[in-house]
Amino acid sequence: MNVAALMTADPVTIGVDDMLRAALEKMETHQIQHLPVLSNNRHLVGILSDRDCRLAMRSPFTDRPYWQSDLVEQVVVRNMMTPAPITIEDNSPTIEAARLMLTHQIGCLPVMRDETLVGIITRSDLLMAYLNLQRG
Repeated sequence: MNVAALMTADPVTIGVDDMLRAALEKMETHQIQHLPVLSNNRHLVGILSDRDCRLAMRSPFTDRPYWQSDLVEQVVVRNMMTPAPITIEDNSPTIEAARLMLTHQIGCLPVMRDETLVGIITRSDLLMAYLNLQRG
């Protein structure tokens, strides 16, 4: 099975110059934990996780009430993101995605087709596929 079969196509993204509040709002609205970060030219330049956002607010336990802080209007995505994320091609086998996530201790991989972001595959996507195989 290839990555394209499990990935979320056309993932929700964030701009490199957007603020922390925009990232938090997108994650909450779409119930996601990872945002690929795009440059002004729409090139993938980073990945932002919910953990990165909580750490930027100085606490891994921060919840929505803390969004009222001035901090969410001052911290820019480029200062929180992981730059140059590890990626995978959409035609790669899913076993390679699992290997990369385990080796690098990461929860997702932006999925590329040449230089274009076409999706995202997460640890949850791989676990769901495993469960479906076991049921099948």
